[in-house]
Amino acid sequence: MFEFAWPWMFLLLPLPLLVRLLPPVQPPQAALKVPFLEDFYQLQTGIRRSTGVRRAALFLAVLTWLLLIAAVARPQWQGEPLPLPLEGRDLMLAVDLSGSMAEEDFVIGRQRVDRLTATKIVAGNFIEKRKGDRLGLILFGQQAYLQAPLTYDIKTVKTLLEEAFINMAGQKTAIGDAIGLAIKRLRDKKGEKVLILMSDGENTAGQMDPLKAAELAAEEGLKIYTIGIGADPQADFFGMVSSRSALDEKTLTRIAETTGGRYFRARDTAQLVAIYDAIDAMEPVENEKRFFRPVNELFHWPAGAALLLALGLLLRRRG
Repeated sequence: MFEFAWPWMFLLLPLPLLVRLLPPVQPPQAALKVPFLEDFYQLQTGIRRSTGVRRAALFLAVLTWLLLIAAVARPQWQGEPLPLPLEGRDLMLAVDLSGSMAEEDFVIGRQRVDRLTATKIVAGNFIEKRKGDRLGLILFGQQAYLQAPLTYDIKTVKTLLEEAFINMAGQKTAIGDAIGLAIKRLRDKKGEKVLILMSDGENTAGQMDPLKAAELAAEEGLKIYTIGIGADPQADFFGMVSSRSALDEKTLTRIAETTGGRYFRARDTAQLVAIYDAIDAMEPVENEKRFFRPVNELFHWPAGAALLLALGLLLRRRG
């Protein structure tokens, strides 16, 4: 699309006529002399010229002035609107890979699956919805590892989550170290920072206390949503508890409350899906698309043409 950035500059078009109507100043001296300006009101240089020649000179002078005004008005060509990248939040996922995640107390498609498999499916669908956010992935067990740094490549983050396996990071659970690693990776980031931490046990390893880590996260502006995963422990006929983990809901709740987040309990697949839907609603993706138009300035074309015509008029007057 073609347009003028400063169209009001065309109000200067009648300026030469206004100058012509002003009474001459005696003695006629000027600090700056425009070679072609006199052609608007006098087309003689001491030698009588034909009417055709004077009309041609007047036409060139008018055309030169029009080109100058057109250049000052900044002609532009605006290209097609291009979408700007969406600016979302920095969001880290921390997934527990301790041995207790092998407990098969979830059902997907009428088939019993372990907790990690259910997490991969539900969290994977959540990841696909986070277009515009930068996602990272932390896997933790006895130690915490950064599996995927913050990136807009959500497909890669999902793939790395799907490739994780039980005991990949050790059999124990280092919740505090996972939070500490998230703090380290998000410390220098601006904007909203969110950590979604999922665990089915209690802190049994690591160097950092989970509650102390939560306090540091709150100081850094990191909001933590915690998810306790796994069915409620049930005793069998002999009084033995079937679940292999002891979920520390009290600690997970305090971590979330300390950072302004929220604790969720996922006892089955339906609850796990609902939890991720709730987090998705509380931390919505930026959906309002923004666009910009590339602009090419064209003022040099009329300015160059006006310069050539002005030089032509100057040479004509001296010829």
